[in-house]
Amino acid sequence: MKTLKQITMPSYPVNHSLYVLLWNKYKPVLLKLMRDAAEAPQEYQFIAHEFRDLNPKERGGHAFTLEAYKRRAQNNIKMSVVAQDLLEILLKSNTAYELLEEAMYEFKMDKQFMLTVTRHEVETAEEQVSEAQPENETKEPVEETKKEEAEENA
Repeated sequence: MKTLKQITMPSYPVNHSLYVLLWNKYKPVLLKLMRDAAEAPQEYQFIAHEFRDLNPKERGGHAFTLEAYKRRAQNNIKMSVVAQDLLEILLKSNTAYELLEEAMYEFKMDKQFMLTVTRHEVETAEEQVSEAQPENETKEPVEETKKEEAEENA
């Protein structure tokens, strides 16, 4: 026989994230902001009560900064459940997943619930090497110049 406590206990896990459903509701908006961020930073004003109604006693408020690239946060978001849930929703979207593979995105929500999405291009190791040594430069002309200098000095 079940006790009253067993009957009234919620059936979802204790660590169920509060903001996943809210972020999921706004997923089409988030994806559009990410696509448009290729041209310029994008902003979206959220309705404050949607966040406050979910958790009015959120520690540190609902403001956060999330820098996401290649399936993970590039900054520490352990103290922001709002940011953690946003990342979770983004990783479940194929479109967002592909965009996060191409560039780093910064999601920043301020105390007035204004979300700013900025795209930052990330240099790969190959690009860094090619910038350090341009393709049209080779070692041969340097060696020829050294030989010519040696002949002139002799």
